[in-house]
Amino acid sequence: MSLTSILSAEAIDNALKDCQAPDSFCYKKFFKLCGLSAKTPQEIKNVFQIIDEDNSGYIEESELKFFLQRFSPGARTLTDAEAKSFISAADDDSDGKIGAEEFQAMVLS
Repeated sequence: MSLTSILSAEAIDNALKDCQAPDSFCYKKFFKLCGLSAKTPQEIKNVFQIIDEDNSGYIEESELKFFLQRFSPGARTLTDAEAKSFISAADDDSDGKIGAEEFQAMVLS
């Protein structure tokens, strides 16, 4: 399964263009622009599984740095500050990683 089977390539491109500059990534705006926030809980879970590269059931900070590249290989990596901010926004149980339910709640918030 690929992200373009869930989200349109055009929407992904628009979302990536919006956060090209370092430290410009805003997860709420990104989820809205790429269309993820309008998807069903199952579609969001499918996206989570694509981003969870090691299939651990969690998105760790090391995977988050490459979050944008999961949408498009040529995209930039997230800065340390962006990755830390992203995790703290979603990490409800303070374990330092994002679980599927936490990701879903973040996308739909």
